[in-house]
Amino acid sequence: MAITSLPMQEFALDVHKACSATENGPVYITDCSIDTHVLLSYVDYQRLLARKGNIAHSLAMPEQADIEFEIPRINITLRPADFS
Repeated sequence: MAITSLPMQEFALDVHKACSATENGPVYITDCSIDTHVLLSYVDYQRLLARKGNIAHSLAMPEQADIEFEIPRINITLRPADFS
């Protein structure tokens, strides 16, 4: 999948070029070299909408349930506060 980047001015002058470029992947529209918009083909947009789950589901990684993860213990030494 190719990613195309077009400056806003170039996009405004040749929308057809940008639409044609979505056949190869998303088109990033930039303003002052900062990505501000993304143009997708309708097929890619529908595929994106069809994804099931949400961010919590993705982070849970249910298909990887057997991953072992050990959190290292932290030793914290507490001292009484000095209010003098």
